[in-house]
Amino acid sequence: MPKVAQRIASVAPYLFAQIDKKKAELTAKGVDVISLGIGDPDLPTPDFVVERMQREVADSRWHQYPDYDGSLLFREAVAHFYKRRFGVDLDPKFEVLTLIGSKEGLAHLIWAYVDPGDVVLIPDPAYPVYKTHTSLAGGTPYILPLTRERDFLPELSAIPEEVARRAKLLFLNYPNNPTGAVASLDFYREVVAFCKQYDILLVSDNAYSEMTFDGYVAPSVLQVPGAKDVAVEFWSLSKPFNMTGWRIAAAVGNADALYKGLGIIKTNTDSGQFTAVQMAAVEALTNPKSEAFIREMNAIYQRRRDLAVDGLRAAGLQVEPSKGTFYLWVPVPEGHTSTSYAELLLTKAAVVVTPGIGYGQYGENYVRISLCLKEERLQEALDRIQKALLG
Repeated sequence: MPKVAQRIASVAPYLFAQIDKKKAELTAKGVDVISLGIGDPDLPTPDFVVERMQREVADSRWHQYPDYDGSLLFREAVAHFYKRRFGVDLDPKFEVLTLIGSKEGLAHLIWAYVDPGDVVLIPDPAYPVYKTHTSLAGGTPYILPLTRERDFLPELSAIPEEVARRAKLLFLNYPNNPTGAVASLDFYREVVAFCKQYDILLVSDNAYSEMTFDGYVAPSVLQVPGAKDVAVEFWSLSKPFNMTGWRIAAAVGNADALYKGLGIIKTNTDSGQFTAVQMAAVEALTNPKSEAFIREMNAIYQRRRDLAVDGLRAAGLQVEPSKGTFYLWVPVPEGHTSTSYAELLLTKAAVVVTPGIGYGQYGENYVRISLCLKEERLQEALDRIQKALLG
């Protein structure tokens, strides 16, 4: 067999694939492993969405290729959602593009814009896709440190002038994976002004906008006047409707970025999402029960968050409750790296957590804990952690 391309050889194995492998090895030995690793909702998709899907999948019209840009009905539903939720006007024909989940859209956008040597501004720690695909495309990642001292927000004024002038893209993700941090509309105003000054495309990954606690409501960057001149936002149904397996999302905002950039890559790469899935997503976005569903889901995650914070503090860990996402970003004790601490919990407690280093160099000395399991099982994991750490 020929060797794989050099760009593939330089890519580290995907973090969650490695974690799943370690978990499977222990499980095969008969160990009862509890995973606080990957963020994959354990709660069910709403019944009204599943029922709509059952009807739509029988419709023979959808058994042929879907529209490349996505069903106009779905794009209209996204536009109506943005108007209702954020007060943002979107033209569904030109400012909304259907995705097979946000992940592929984020990756394909990089390929649409980044030539070898181009600079991409990437926060650290961050969702690994931003940096990985920048490197695969031959771009140069410029790291923006996210630290607790700055509430895990990047310091734009610290970016050198020559770097800013060479940058093509700036990635942001709030509510943030992995830190759980949130951003204000004032912060987004600053970012939009920065991107206009340096002709940078702002990429807002807003996958967790509906997953917030303690009365906090997450904004959209598109609420900033003039943001559509420089920004695209990725919004997914995966987290608010527990639809990670359905692979349905949308990119919204700047029409040229969507249809003269991202859309060109997509039409030459995939054939769109199954229309029945898009129709079920329309149901999620328009059903009168949806808002109550999201409120009830967030109440469950907030109870889990509070339970986990109390349990981890009882184990001697200094953890702060997150305002968004279903993650906790936990500092590891002195004398440990994020990897060694994750291995300690796996071997002594049979509990999987995610090493922070997997999200970048500034994730070192943290582990990420996911709250995607029932409270009884979460409590058992916390009891194991306390026993392993305190004896």
